Amino acid sequence: MQWTINEIETFLAVIDADSISGAAIRMDVSKSVISKRISDFETALGIALFTRHAGRITPTDAALTLAERLRPALSQLVNATESAASGGVELRGRLNISAPMSFGIHHLGPIIAEFARTHPGLELVLDYDDAMVDLVRKGHDVAIRLGEMADSTLVSRKLCEDRRAIVASPDYLERHGPLTDPAQLSDHSTICYQNRRIGDIWRFDPPIRPPKPSHLVTNNGEAMRDMVCAGLGIALLPMFIVHEDIKQGRVVQVLPELRSHGLPIHVVWPPIRPMPRKLRLFINHLVTSLGDTPPWLRA
Repeated sequence: MQWTINEIETFLAVIDADSISGAAIRMDVSKSVISKRISDFETALGIALFTRHAGRITPTDAALTLAERLRPALSQLVNATESAASGGVELRGRLNISAPMSFGIHHLGPIIAEFARTHPGLELVLDYDDAMVDLVRKGHDVAIRLGEMADSTLVSRKLCEDRRAIVASPDYLERHGPLTDPAQLSDHSTICYQNRRIGDIWRFDPPIRPPKPSHLVTNNGEAMRDMVCAGLGIALLPMFIVHEDIKQGRVVQVLPELRSHGLPIHVVWPPIRPMPRKLRLFINHLVTSLGDTPPWLRA
């Protein structure tokens, strides 16, 4: 019995989703189809890839080793096939995109919508998540990343750079008094971002002493903005989140003379040769749409 590409894709989907049901949702097929493909794949290989107990499946050591070897091989196979077909005008296949939630919803959505209108034959799958996901393990082709790039095996291209602003609500400043000196920051409640240390975010030229974190912590920038608007404290937020709130007077930028370190915005992707045409065109579209100065700063 011979294995198939569908069985390999299903096997990797089960590994990544950690369940039959999760893989079924991801591949948009029934659980019985997933189970049949896994069973057929095990028969073709002559080994057990999963242990079954009480309705749960657990990958064997052999399955985990196989998955790590199959992922790049499958990616190369798909890329080679798409490259051979790239002589046609219309893009085909699927492009899996990962992006931070707030940035994706407010600024990436219209950009991707325009790309989708231009390439109606391409399936676009968007995953909005503020966590730093593993692109290969999650099956993403490309991701948008905010902040300085850590050492990585990923290829990156800088799209633009945002600014950060210290903001507070007018009501908060009325109750607690104006902020006119960086030394006063330690006297205020600071809403914190859960995914980064406060010292890694509150970086200025010249350096200032970061404020003390308060009991208000969240993993989403918009949630931080909402807390600021509610008068619960101050926060250092990207302009792509608060530019409209500043314009409408819902929040006030305090200590505007302080120069925070810029917030670089990158597009990253696994090192693939040759680069799929769909990926190359999408990256070029991002570069053209955002430009050196992003739209929310131009206004």
